[in-house]
Amino acid sequence: MFCLHQTDVVGTISCRLFRPFRRSLRWCHLPLSTFHLLIFCTFFIPSVFPQSDDSDEIPPSINKTALKEKAHELFMHGYTAYMRHAFPHDELMPLSCQGRQRGVSPSRGDVDDVLGNFSLTLVDSLDTLVIVGEFDEFERAVRLVVDTVRFDSDLVVSVFETNIRMVGGLLSAHLLSLELKQRGDANRFHWYTNQLLGMATDLADRLLPAFNTTSGVPHSRVNLRRGLLPYLRRQQDTCTACGGTMILEWATLSRLTGNPIYEQKARKAMDFLWEQRHRGSDLMGTVLNVNSGDWIRRDSGIGAGIDSYYEYTLKAYILLGDEDFLYRFNRHYDSIMRYLNKGPLFVDVHMHKPQIASRSFMDALLAFWPGLQVLKGDLRSAIEMHQMLYTVVKRHTFLPDAFTHDLQVHWAQHPLRPEFIESTYFLYRATRDPHYLEVARQVLDSFEENVKVMCGFASIKDVRTMEHEDQMESFVLAETFKYLYMIFSEPDELPIHPDNYVLTTEAHFLPLAIGQINVEGANKLPRRVLIDPDEIIEHENADQPRRFASACPNLATADDDQYGLSHLLRSPDQLRSFVLRVREAVNKVLGGAGGEEEKMGSTCPMAPDNAIDLDDRLRAWAFSPSDPDHLAELKRMGVQVEMGEMGGQSGIVKMMHAAHTALDAKFALKGLLFLHEMSKYVENQKHKMAQQDEVFGMPRVVQLVSWPHLGSPGFVAAPAHFGAEFDHRTQFTGQLAFADPFEACDMLRNLKEMHGRVAVVRRGSCMFEEKAFNVQRAGAIGMVVIDNRNDTNSSDQNAFLFAMSGSPAEDEGKVTVVEEVHIPCVFLFHAEAILLMDQMFSHPEALVRLADSVLSPAFCLEQTLRQNPSFLRQKLPIINRFLAVDAEKVTLRVHFYFDGVNSQSAPEQKQAVVERNMRWIGRTVHFPTDAFGGGVAKSAFGEAKRSFAFLGHVRALAYSLLGFPNTLTADDMNELSQMIKHLRLRRNSDGSEGEDREEEEKSPPLPMFQYNRSTSIVCRFINTKNNVESGADVFCSPLLLNDYSYSN
Repeated sequence: MFCLHQTDVVGTISCRLFRPFRRSLRWCHLPLSTFHLLIFCTFFIPSVFPQSDDSDEIPPSINKTALKEKAHELFMHGYTAYMRHAFPHDELMPLSCQGRQRGVSPSRGDVDDVLGNFSLTLVDSLDTLVIVGEFDEFERAVRLVVDTVRFDSDLVVSVFETNIRMVGGLLSAHLLSLELKQRGDANRFHWYTNQLLGMATDLADRLLPAFNTTSGVPHSRVNLRRGLLPYLRRQQDTCTACGGTMILEWATLSRLTGNPIYEQKARKAMDFLWEQRHRGSDLMGTVLNVNSGDWIRRDSGIGAGIDSYYEYTLKAYILLGDEDFLYRFNRHYDSIMRYLNKGPLFVDVHMHKPQIASRSFMDALLAFWPGLQVLKGDLRSAIEMHQMLYTVVKRHTFLPDAFTHDLQVHWAQHPLRPEFIESTYFLYRATRDPHYLEVARQVLDSFEENVKVMCGFASIKDVRTMEHEDQMESFVLAETFKYLYMIFSEPDELPIHPDNYVLTTEAHFLPLAIGQINVEGANKLPRRVLIDPDEIIEHENADQPRRFASACPNLATADDDQYGLSHLLRSPDQLRSFVLRVREAVNKVLGGAGGEEEKMGSTCPMAPDNAIDLDDRLRAWAFSPSDPDHLAELKRMGVQVEMGEMGGQSGIVKMMHAAHTALDAKFALKGLLFLHEMSKYVENQKHKMAQQDEVFGMPRVVQLVSWPHLGSPGFVAAPAHFGAEFDHRTQFTGQLAFADPFEACDMLRNLKEMHGRVAVVRRGSCMFEEKAFNVQRAGAIGMVVIDNRNDTNSSDQNAFLFAMSGSPAEDEGKVTVVEEVHIPCVFLFHAEAILLMDQMFSHPEALVRLADSVLSPAFCLEQTLRQNPSFLRQKLPIINRFLAVDAEKVTLRVHFYFDGVNSQSAPEQKQAVVERNMRWIGRTVHFPTDAFGGGVAKSAFGEAKRSFAFLGHVRALAYSLLGFPNTLTADDMNELSQMIKHLRLRRNSDGSEGEDREEEEKSPPLPMFQYNRSTSIVCRFINTKNNVESGADVFCSPLLLNDYSYSN
C-alpha cells in the first residue's frame, strides 16, 4: 500500500514507520503542516526517490500502452461473452456457449457450492469494469444487479466463496459507485442510493447462521433461505482459510452500516484460530472442528486451505490498524520461513512436527505468497519464490494446479488462476523491473493463444496437452485480467489510485480510509509512513545518501575494513541489478539459466577484479552440521568443525577458523565472515529464546502440596519441547501413578489406575514424545519422566540446558500422523527422582503439583485449610473400559466397540454389534435401589427398569454414531443426566459378572486384538434443571476414531 490523498491539518500526528527489509514497525511523532492520510507503505522506491522515466530501460518487445489495450480487449471478450451467453446465470460455459445454472446444469459436486443463482460472474467483475475504464457499462451492470439479483434461493452455498466473491464484489462496487457519483458528473449514478450496500448486508445476514458455533469459526456451508439446516450443522469440519477470510469484508460492512455484528463475528473467528495455532511451532493446521477446535488435518503450508488466512491477518492490520494482527502475522511468518521455506521452494509440514514433510508437492494457490512478501517487505524471498514459479510456468506454459518439488506436473489442471500474475504485479510495483512486465506479457500471450475461444476463455484440463474444459471461473474476469491490466498501467492512469486501497483475496477494492471509521480520539488522526532516518547512511566519499542496504548484493575488496566488508555505494537504480542477481541464483539452484535476464544489463557498479560476492556463500542460519555439502564448503573456507561432548553434554558443535587451510584468500574471508555471522546468530537465538512469551526452556517444579507435605519437598525438573505450556497462571495437580510398562513405550496396561493421574515413567527405549502419547491415551493428566542414569541431579552445571525434545523424522521418509500432546510433561534427574519415589511409596495418595514456580508451605497450608480442591485428594470419575462418568461435572463418555461396522454397513450388522455392546455395558452397571428416594424400589422405576432405561438411551447414542437419526428427546436427555448422578459400577466391571457365565460371555470384547479400536461419544449436561427443551444445555459429540482401549 502506498499513498493517499492529501489533507490539510496542522498538528502533531502519530505515524507508522515501515523499515524495508526489517521486521519491526515503530511509532514516532512528527509536527507537520500538510501530510497524507494513512499510508501503509511496504516497499516503494518512488516514495523515497524522485521517479525517473524508465521508458528507455524497457525492452522494445514491451509496449506498455499496446499491452494495456490488449488486456482490455481480452477482458471485454470474456465479459461480453458472459453477458451475451450466460447472464443472469452464475458462470459461463465457454465451450458450449451457455450459462451454468445451479440445479439445471450437470452437477459438479461440492464445486457447485460457489454458485447461488445470483449472477456470480457479473457481481465479481463489477469493479474490473471501473479499472479498465468502462464506466457506462459499469453503471449499466450495477442497474442489472440491483434489478435482477436476489438471494432468497433454497440453495446451499460456500460461506467462504460467497463472502469473498459476492459480499466483497458488492462492497467494492458500492464504494466505486459512490466514487464516480461524487466526481461531479450529473449524468452518472444520480439514481444510486446505496442499493449495493443493502444487498451486501442482506447476503451477509444470510451467512450469519453459519457462525452459530461453540468456537465462533463459521460452518463451511449454509442455506441461503433456511440457514443452518440440521445436516449442515452436523458437518463440523472447515478449513483454516474458510474461517479466517472474513475480516476485511465484514469489518468494512460493519463500518459502512454502523452494525458491529459482522466485524465482531469475523474477529471472534480470527481470535479463535490464533489460539488454536501450535504453540511450539506457531504453525496452523489445514482443517479443524468448528465446535471443539480440534485439528482434523494437521498439515501446515501456505497453499490451499490456509492461504488467505495468512493474507487476511496481514491485510487486516493494513486496513484496520490493529497491531494484534501484525503481531500474529509476524509470528506466523517467522515460523513459515523457518520450517516451510527451503530456498525458493516451500514444503508442507506437520504443524506439531515441523521437521517432517507432510506431502511431496506444492499447489498453485501458494503463488500468492510472493505478493504478500512484498507487502511484508521481504523482497529477496519474494523474488526467489516468484522466479521458481516462473520457471514452472516456462516449462508448462501455465502453472499446474499442483507440481512436485522438482517442478514436474502433479495435478495437470489450470483454471486460469490469478495468483501468479498477482505476485508479478506486486513485484513490478516494488522494483520497477521490466522483467516482470515481460512475465506479464507472456501470460497475456498465453491466454490469447491457448485458452481464448469463441465464447470467452476455457480452463485447461491438462497443461501437458492443452485440452480445454467447459468452465470459466468468475475470478478470471474479477482478478486475472484486473492484474494484467493494472501491471501495464501507471497508477495515475487508472480511474482510482490503487495505493489508496487494500485488495482483498478476490482483488476487490476496500479503501484504507475504512480503518478510520468509528475510531475514537487520537487514533483517528491521519498517518503516513516514513523511512526511518537510521536507514540513511552517508558514505564517507559521496554526497548521495545510501539507502536500502539490503537491496544490492554485498561486495567486498581486499583493502576493506576490519571484516573486509566495506559496502559499495548503492543507489535506488541498482535495485534492478540486485533483483537480476537473485533470479540468477535461483536459476542455478533449479538447474536453469538466466536466459533473457542476462541481456537486461546491470545498473549496480562493476565490482573490481578482487571483489568477493558475499551473497554467494553459506549463511549461518542455513548451516546444518549433518549436511556433508555444508561441511565440505566450510572446509574450503578454512573452518574446521568438530562434534563431541562438553561438560557431559553430547551433540556440541565446535568451530574454529584456520585461514591457511582455506582454498584461497577469498574463501578465507568468507570463512571469517561465516564465523562472525554464526556468533551473532547464536547470540540472537539465545536472546530470542530468553524473551519468548511461551518459553519451553524454563525450569519446572514438581512439588508435593497435600497433607502432610504442604509444599515440601519440591524438586527442580527439566522442561519438554512439547505438551502443555506453563506460565504463572497455570499449574497441574494430581496423584501419581507408575506406568505399566514402566518405560511407557507401548500402550499402558493399568488404564483404570492411570486415569486422571500424573504418570511416572522411566527414560529410555523410545522417544519422550512417544511416552507422552501413550500415557495421554491412557487418561493421564500429566507425565513425569525419571532419569535412567544414576549420576544426575538438577544441580549439575549443565542441567539447565536439558529439555525433552520432540520426535524426529521417521525413517525412510514415512510419515505417521499422531495426535498432539496436550498434557504437561517434565523430567526429573536421578537424585530428585529417588526422593520423589520414596514419598510415593510412603504416601501413595499425595497430590503432586507441576508448575514453573514453587509455592510456599504457608500458602499450601492455608489452601488446605480453605479446602481448595487443588490441595485435597480428588475423587476420580467412575470409569471402566466402556464408561467414564463424572457425576460432579454431569459428563458421560461411552466407548463402543463396533469391530469395523460403520454407517455404510448393513442394518443387520449394525443391530448385531449394538446389541453386543449393550450386553457388555449392561453387565457393568447398576443403580442402587435407594438412589432415587425411599419409594423408588417399589415403583416402576426400580433398579431393573432404571438400568433398562439407561441402556435404552445409550443404545440410541450408539445408533446415532452408525448413521441413524438421534431419537433422544429433551426429556430423555434430562432423565439421562439424572441417571448418571446415581450410576454405579459392578465389582467385576470388565464385561464379566461371575465365574458361572459361559466363557464367551465373560471374555472382554474382541479378545483377538491387543488394542481395540473404539468409537466414543461424550455428553455434557449443563443446567439440566432449566431450559432443557432448547437443546442448548446438552452437548453430545462423537470423538475421532483414534481412541484405544487395552484388552487383556
